[in-house]
Amino acid sequence: MRCVIAGFPFDFTKSGVASALEGVKPEPVTGGSVLIGRRHYPLKQVGAVLTGQDRRDFTAEEVSRAMTRLGFVCSASDAAASTSALTPMQTASALLGTGA
Repeated sequence: MRCVIAGFPFDFTKSGVASALEGVKPEPVTGGSVLIGRRHYPLKQVGAVLTGQDRRDFTAEEVSRAMTRLGFVCSASDAAASTSALTPMQTASALLGTGA
């Protein structure tokens, strides 16, 4: 898939993105993130790895659009990966009023 990041065209594939980030340790997520495999990566880290550009040259939104078009799940903030979020079982219990 062709996309433009910081005014430069790039061709990405889902498997190519996963391969490029294989073995790359995710930095702490403080803003938007993308789920690649089982890891949440900051959007800016992914953009820098994939494009070789300085993180100041592109926006997280540009990377998010590209990753979403490839089929990856992006989150606007680290709230999605928060440990304070309810588990599916807790959510179901709350909805059903079972208090489990």
